Amino acid sequence: MFTQTPTVTKLGAHIGARVDGIRLGGDLDTGSVEFIRRALLTHGVIFFRDQQHLDDEAQYEFAARLGTPTTPHPTVTSQGTRTLAIDSEHSKANSWHSDVTFVDRIPKASILRSVALPEYGGNTTWASQVAAYESLPVGLRLLVDNLWATHTNLYDYAATAEDHTNPKNAAYRREFESSYYEVQHPVVRIHPETGKRTLLLGHFVKNFVGYSTKESQTLFNLLQDRITRLEHTVRWQWSLGDVAIWDNRATQHYAIADWDDQYRRLERVTLAGDVPVSLQGESSRVIAGDATHYSPIETPHLVAV
Repeated sequence: MFTQTPTVTKLGAHIGARVDGIRLGGDLDTGSVEFIRRALLTHGVIFFRDQQHLDDEAQYEFAARLGTPTTPHPTVTSQGTRTLAIDSEHSKANSWHSDVTFVDRIPKASILRSVALPEYGGNTTWASQVAAYESLPVGLRLLVDNLWATHTNLYDYAATAEDHTNPKNAAYRREFESSYYEVQHPVVRIHPETGKRTLLLGHFVKNFVGYSTKESQTLFNLLQDRITRLEHTVRWQWSLGDVAIWDNRATQHYAIADWDDQYRRLERVTLAGDVPVSLQGESSRVIAGDATHYSPIETPHLVAV
């Protein structure tokens, strides 16, 4: 199946596409790399079937063709040295988020590979923060265009996770919070490659700058509901050998924890990104924590898509 001309099959009006005809790996030719990059910028998240030949090393080498891999995580060091294990024995991230928005240098993309899957459940859903912004009425756009949010790794995950009393999950949570990070990001940023406006939210948001806790929660729910409207989402049913790549600057995702006590494991490699800039040209502000050990800062360039 990898000798044919690569094709892209659109999966939704606003987000998602399946790419066929490419065998992923560190030896991928430049033309195929550029094909993948443009498909990702166009569709937000792209999926590849039948990549069973990949192991952790090959996945990492492929990721390095698309950008600069970060260390697996700013605080979690027990789940891998080059890839991060998304392992159901330790955590279930069943809430909407973009990866690692509690640091200034938000990752530009993630590459996720299925390793062990339950017999049922365990799908992942992605949502377009670009489509969400574009759907906002004019009055709400005027508000969010000037809004800033505080993001932290002490997010209220326990409020939505049903398994937080599990000792392994508790240990994972302690490791996740072992170093404190806090940053203020603009709620609307300019995508550094497409030039489009996109919301920047998710479950790492603590509050909106200048708003009370109650006001922040109300506003957060209003905006998150826009992001996660069904027409702004795509849902992927995993099979072994699948790989998903998403633009972390333009999407959120949610791993649906509906597989009971079965085992589920995926491996993730994350790519270095840039520091968000507001519509007024202000960069995100670090309040606490130094992420230089986690990731360099990429200098992106506008791409016509």
